Amino acid sequence: MGRISLPQPSPSELRGRQSVRATFRLSERAIEVLSIVSYHLGVKQKSLFDHLLEDMEALNLIAEKFKSEEFHQPNRIQKTYVLSRRTLSSLDQVAKSFDTPRDALVEYSIQRLLPVIAKEREKHRLRKEVIRDMTEYLNEGEKILGKARKLLGKEDPVYNRLETAITVLFNAHSDIRSFVEKGKVIEAF
Repeated sequence: MGRISLPQPSPSELRGRQSVRATFRLSERAIEVLSIVSYHLGVKQKSLFDHLLEDMEALNLIAEKFKSEEFHQPNRIQKTYVLSRRTLSSLDQVAKSFDTPRDALVEYSIQRLLPVIAKEREKHRLRKEVIRDMTEYLNEGEKILGKARKLLGKEDPVYNRLETAITVLFNAHSDIRSFVEKGKVIEAF
């Protein structure tokens, strides 16, 4: 087999992906937004940070529009997060270039997740509607299965296929209901 020439990663690229810890002073709301999006979408907070803070264009826009007097609120909570070295480097670079507090850049970057929460809240409302309909459908299916058992008996192939279908529906309903229950965290936000 012929040898394939592939681009090789540089040591600096590999170090950029290395995880580091960074501590920020954030509002309780920002911490909650990050937690909710992470939990609800099943995305690690590190991935959210990397996505939000490696976007240099967005960071630059935030830094340009930043007003320091708006940010100085005493009720900030110190919290340590894991993020990539590259993300931290981007954040530090913009903070230094615009003389903007790193915490402010993080706080306002996290606010970019608010529309995601709004969309997910609406989807959650619709999912609740679907699970209500599905519950009714499952109840009807169980009634039909009971009727088939009385009319045809448990050994009948039609009954067996119907029982399999209702079992699959029951399992899907249970999984979906669990997912909708998990989404309740977004309702209160």
